[in-house]
Amino acid sequence: MPIPDFESLMLPLLELLGDGKEHSLRELIPILEDKFKLTEDERKTLLPSGQQPIFHNRVGWARTYMKKAGLLEASRRGLIRITERGKEVLNQKPQRIDVTFLKQFEEFQDFLHAKHRAESDDKTPTEAEEKTPEELLANAYENLKRSVLAELLDNVKTPRPSSSNNWS
Repeated sequence: MPIPDFESLMLPLLELLGDGKEHSLRELIPILEDKFKLTEDERKTLLPSGQQPIFHNRVGWARTYMKKAGLLEASRRGLIRITERGKEVLNQKPQRIDVTFLKQFEEFQDFLHAKHRAESDDKTPTEAEEKTPEELLANAYENLKRSVLAELLDNVKTPRPSSSNNWS
């Protein structure tokens, strides 16, 4: 099973927080890794930046999006808990929580509008909603790097007219 995207993590994360207690992501991540049956390699796979495991990053973004929608709150530094709205959502027993689901909340719509204004126009909204900002930046970096390398290689392969220097 591939590493789940951040939207697939939203409902399981909210369910873990359904006990109403404060939790840190540090304690919740291993539970989610087990739930999704991630292999050791998947657990250790880093973002292209090499700074953070992909799964940890995606759990963080699931948390952020649900906070923006008012389902979670930062109770204290480094700790989160479910809000009354989050409990109401769990009581509805949704099959999935994703960006489309969160759009029903005005606070989340405000967040999305601000986010989309800040993004460049060369991405489709679907791509922007499916990937975390770090993944979008890493992909943009890789695309730019490939483009520069291809241009450089093309320049090296293209014969240039020789100068009229005669060394004789």
